[in-house]
Amino acid sequence: MPSTTYQHLPKEKQLKIEAALLKEFSSYSLADAQVARIVKDVGIARGAFYKYFENIQAAYIYLYQQAVLEIHTGIVGRQKLSAKDYYQQVSLFVNVVNGSKYHEMMKLHFEINEQLVKIADNRNLRPKSASEWAIMILSHETIRECLEKPSQSVKLLKRYYQAVIPLTKEEK
Repeated sequence: MPSTTYQHLPKEKQLKIEAALLKEFSSYSLADAQVARIVKDVGIARGAFYKYFENIQAAYIYLYQQAVLEIHTGIVGRQKLSAKDYYQQVSLFVNVVNGSKYHEMMKLHFEINEQLVKIADNRNLRPKSASEWAIMILSHETIRECLEKPSQSVKLLKRYYQAVIPLTKEEK
């Protein structure tokens, strides 16, 4: 989470910082990202960066959460979803990411950074059953594969749909 100092910056300055973060995290994994490149790109002192974020990982988590919020806009779920609903949501997510400024960052996230950072736990998103857990795993794996191989998205999404059908049946 950014500091209150960051939150009180003019929106223009926040956008400039976020653009530099996006550039860095779209080009480098979290392990290879450097505060030096970010501050140079923004034109701020290194100390200012640390007034805004505790460390580079905190900056990454902030930007990742911003990206997910922006990408998920319009993707709304109900309590009980059908296989078609899941398919449509994952397809929409993939299409929005592939057409967004966050594509390279999200691709690096699923390929590398997801294992390097624990994003804040959201208890509302925890699976409530074995089938929800399986669908969540399949959804993330499908998204990761679609970002790695965009030309195969249609085939990968069709496979996802076929896998989710039995999981959306009533649990015994």
